[in-house]
Amino acid sequence: MTQAPVFRTVLGEVAWQRLGEVVRRHYSLRAFSGDSVTVRGRMDEVWRGRWAWLLLPAGRLFGALVPYQGRDVPIEVHYRCHPDSARLSWDRCFHFAGRPVFHFRSFMEAAPHARHEVVEYVRFGLGLRLRVSAEDGALVFRDAGYVWRLGRGPRVPLPLLLHLLLGRAYVEERPVPGDDGAFTMQMRIRHPWWGDVFRYSGRFRLD
Repeated sequence: MTQAPVFRTVLGEVAWQRLGEVVRRHYSLRAFSGDSVTVRGRMDEVWRGRWAWLLLPAGRLFGALVPYQGRDVPIEVHYRCHPDSARLSWDRCFHFAGRPVFHFRSFMEAAPHARHEVVEYVRFGLGLRLRVSAEDGALVFRDAGYVWRLGRGPRVPLPLLLHLLLGRAYVEERPVPGDDGAFTMQMRIRHPWWGDVFRYSGRFRLD
């Protein structure tokens, strides 16, 4: 049983050392440890395309999409590594004006039999494979396909049709130059024909 930081193991030592110091601290949660960390910040924008409302019922069902839009949205994100596994849990708490706090929850674990890859799961076993890299100090996640898993069973790849419907995801966390406690984050889902479907971005600080 190892207690190295989960992303240090996923990336490998060379890539891990290429990350900015604030990003390494952010992802210092160790496998099998119960470690936790909270970051707080504001989203410059939370946005969706005009036709993206068609996807919102499925997004609500799977807990996979933020259903509201806004600018300058306060947010905190709670991360925790389970004490009995290398699984990382996310709870993203969006504070949209005039609405109850919206929680976007998921968990992530290293992809078995694949280097530099994790899988992020939402409700009902829907997962997104993400290739992970260190680029100019930033931690970058790129969409590598959808999977489905029931309980602890095997992962089943889902058809590429989902990418034609939803587009592909890209996420990055990047250090803020001159501020060793801050980083920026952006997420977008981009369709090959219609451009951005969903996106959000903001600036955060570690507790």
